[in-house]
Amino acid sequence: MVRNLDTAVLRTFLGVVDAASMTGAAAVLNLTQAAVSQQIKRLEEQFGIQLFERDRRGMRLTHAGERLFGKARKLVALNDEIFAEMTAPTEEGEVRFGVPYDLVNTYLPPILKNFAKAFPRVKISLVSKPSVILLESLKSGEVDVALVEDRSPAADCEVLAIDPLVWASAKGGEAHLKRPLPVSFGSEVCVFRPAVKEALNSAGIEWWAVSEMGNEALYATVHTDLAVMPLMRSTVPPSLHVLGPNAGLPPLPAYSVCLHLRQAGSSRVADALADYIRAGLRRSKAA
Repeated sequence: MVRNLDTAVLRTFLGVVDAASMTGAAAVLNLTQAAVSQQIKRLEEQFGIQLFERDRRGMRLTHAGERLFGKARKLVALNDEIFAEMTAPTEEGEVRFGVPYDLVNTYLPPILKNFAKAFPRVKISLVSKPSVILLESLKSGEVDVALVEDRSPAADCEVLAIDPLVWASAKGGEAHLKRPLPVSFGSEVCVFRPAVKEALNSAGIEWWAVSEMGNEALYATVHTDLAVMPLMRSTVPPSLHVLGPNAGLPPLPAYSVCLHLRQAGSSRVADALADYIRAGLRRSKAA
């Protein structure tokens, strides 16, 4: 007997895991809480097992739920990738894609490779600027699609990932022990700067900005142990070290990776690129 899994139900399951509650998942998925509860119940009945337990922090996966979690991520990501590829028309033109410098090497290589293979006649113009500037560029029409980092995402964006902000340093470095603390930022309008300033000031730690430049020179200040820098955990390169709680620096908040599309005059190739970005980030989360 052939039994098929409903990817829509699996997507709801993943939403509950990410939100740690049915209420939160309902808001993200644009469903009622009753619909979310019904779909989770349906999935548990299909497998004949309990997938969630409740505790003081919300919904928690059971051992069976943990087994399903990774495979569900992969199946939903594959579903989205197949749909994007099979429905993508043969197009020509150009799409301008804005992305912060620290996200370029983390998520983009496989996404851009797959998109270029499916749309060989489409030119991709990559614009690397701080998140704040990219949002302005989106409004002015300078970019068609933007992937930005945001501590408090706007209602009109699509949150594709949530990642904790961490302190990155040179391996075996001592910059984190210096006072005032030397900190490197990507620019004067670095989206992480307000959170870093708030955390350090609350902890009573004096600091100063060593550099504010969004290129390889920024990472050089950390590699040479001249400074530490805030980065989303998934973007920390293997050549750097993530400082733990014993380093004496305050914890930093989580940030969201958000997808924005130009609301006026969005093109089919821009929409197609957005589909590949969604699929690529879901696949990276499932890995």
